Amino acid sequence: METVLHTRLKPGMEAEYERVHAIIPAELDTALREAGVRSWRIWRSGLDLFHLVDCDDYEAMRAHLREHPANLPWQARMAGLLEVSDDYSGAEPDIRLVWELP
Repeated sequence: METVLHTRLKPGMEAEYERVHAIIPAELDTALREAGVRSWRIWRSGLDLFHLVDCDDYEAMRAHLREHPANLPWQARMAGLLEVSDDYSGAEPDIRLVWELP
């Protein structure tokens, strides 16, 4: 199942966000894969970030990572870069497919 997400950087954090994502910690990579993530791609346009997450079950993945020791420091780091930090409140992304070329 693919899920699309949109997040936004704080102004001036573009280069730092890309630097931090140049190498994902091995323990976070393992945690994501254990949570059923097959791939996670991120595109940036200015301050806007667009994520395409391919995982078995998005809600289950979030539940697995919510208090995971590899994810907590990563989310703390992201909170300093993102306009709105992820609080794992359970809110689902409100991005729906409108059209695709068949």
